[in-house]
Parts: sequence; structure tokens; C-alpha cells
Amino acid sequence: MANETNITNDIDAVPSLAQSKRQIDRYELDIDAQAVLVASRLMAAGAKLGHASEIHFSRFGLSTGRYRLLADLEDHEGEVLPSQLAEHLGVTRATVTGLIDTLERDGLVFRRSSSVDGRQKAVILTEQGARKLRDMAHEHFARLEAMVGLLSIEERSVFLDLLGRVTKGISALTDEPAGSKGHISNE
Repeated sequence: MANETNITNDIDAVPSLAQSKRQIDRYELDIDAQAVLVASRLMAAGAKLGHASEIHFSRFGLSTGRYRLLADLEDHEGEVLPSQLAEHLGVTRATVTGLIDTLERDGLVFRRSSSVDGRQKAVILTEQGARKLRDMAHEHFARLEAMVGLLSIEERSVFLDLLGRVTKGISALTDEPAGSKGHISNE
């Protein structure tokens, strides 16, 4: 199989298809080794991308989370409730609180009574925060473009479709297996 050869010839590729097959055979599982390989490589790529992302944003004095929060504020006219930020970013309220605290300390955001509901505190993007996003925009977006620069427009379209479908499957890692909710065997 040509595809199998191409996959196993990648020196940086860990695990290999052969390793995935050995593990599946060892445990006598009826599992598709190529599916396991794709998922394992995706997880490894995600870890590398997460690390690279932190290095990238540190150039601008930010973390990935702080950048995402600032960008979300900018996208929402500069004012968002913390609970909405947590939902938009897919993180907990506690995580958002920590991000806001750091960004507020750095003068990039501040809290005030919401213009929509004065009983709640909203997070506001400061002019300094907006300037930071503007100042970093050229380099940030140029680096993102370069990261996928080896892909054609058609390949990027296919990749976006595939990524969307794989993302829908991520819950397979976090959901409890069927029949195990709250059940602990006494054996």
C-alpha cells in the first residue's frame, strides 16, 4: 500500500502504523490501526501546535488564552460579560477570571458595570489593548499564513472540512464510555 509506505517513512512520525498495529494486536482489539494512527498523530500535532502557539504569542507579551480573550472582546465591540467570554473561548469562568486579572493588570482590559445590565460586570477592551492587537496584526497573521503556506487553496478547503469533522469527534476522548456512568464494578 502506497499510503502506508508514505506514512511510515516520515522520520518524525510517532507512533508509526506498525506500532499502532502491534498495540492493537497485543490487546486483541478489533480496532482500525490507521484510525488510531491518525488520532495519535493529530494529538501529537495538537501538542506541538499548542507549544508553538505559546512561543508565538509570548513574542507579543501574551499567552494564547490572553490573545483569544482580547480578540473576542474586539470582535464583540469591546465589551463582553465574563460568562460570555468563557462560553466563546470554551473555558471555565475561573480560567477567564485569571486571564482578565492578568490583562487588567497589564492595562489591556478593565471591568465596569455592563451597559446592558448594570448589575453585572463587563470586561472592556482598553485603547492600549486595541493598540496591542493592531500592532501585532501584521506579524501574527503573516505567520499564520506561512504556517499553512505549503497547502494549496483547494487543500486548505479540504483540510477545513476534515478538521471540522474531526473536531466533532473530540468528545469521544472526553465523554464517559457507554454504560459506565457512575457504575463501578464490585468485582
